[in-house]
Amino acid sequence: MLPQFINFLLLTWAFAAVLMAAIWFISLRLRNFGIVDIAWSLAFAPIVIFYALAAPGFAERRWLIGAMVALWSLRLGLHVAVRVMRAHPQEDPRYQEFRQKWGKNLKRNFLVFFQVQALSVVALALPFALISFNPQPQLNAFEWIGFALWLISVGGESLADHQLKKFKADARNKNEVCQAGLWHYSRHPNYFFEWLTWVSYWIFALGSPLGCATIYCPALMLYFLLRVTGIPLTERQSLKSKGEKFRAYQRTTSMFVPWFPKPAGK
Repeated sequence: MLPQFINFLLLTWAFAAVLMAAIWFISLRLRNFGIVDIAWSLAFAPIVIFYALAAPGFAERRWLIGAMVALWSLRLGLHVAVRVMRAHPQEDPRYQEFRQKWGKNLKRNFLVFFQVQALSVVALALPFALISFNPQPQLNAFEWIGFALWLISVGGESLADHQLKKFKADARNKNEVCQAGLWHYSRHPNYFFEWLTWVSYWIFALGSPLGCATIYCPALMLYFLLRVTGIPLTERQSLKSKGEKFRAYQRTTSMFVPWFPKPAGK
């Protein structure tokens, strides 16, 4: 079974590499490298559907994790697509910074960057492959707990996205800081529930051989959200556009984990 498992991972890498090369080519024509975020989000759906169809593990387990990941992937991908397309031709500030930094090496460096994204898809898809190869004939407690947490996390992220979208749609809220609903308890509830989704996948994987080793998936997502492209960039942009209003929000509201806000002035 090990050779078959390795073949699945190689096919996953080939798919992700070709997809990201195609997206790189398209992004050059559109002059918008932000579309890589759409491709990364959507890439997991066909991968887990392939696992559900072709892996040799217990069918109910394959299709449950396949449905969970595919629904998450499609929801996130479509949400990102709407955001990117509405802003087009304006590019995400992250990629604008890369343009300025890389200069004449722009095309080559972005090709490498996109292929790194492809490798990240393969690494993060590993727990889904392990789950899909698990031959045990019934779902276990870890899998049911993971599924329950997945329902909470995907629901929470969807709600946070909806609340922010509704807030921004009201012209009276221009230049204001969203503190509606979940945003009253966390400055980034969408990121928190996104990370919690990856925790749910890891818990689900604990019911399969070697699943515990995929702890790096939620750990990696937490690192990127807290230290790299998630919260740091979003907060810099908010401080630039909202100024003192956002600083006051920072003083009273939890950065990541939803919690009761502090009284103003403390």
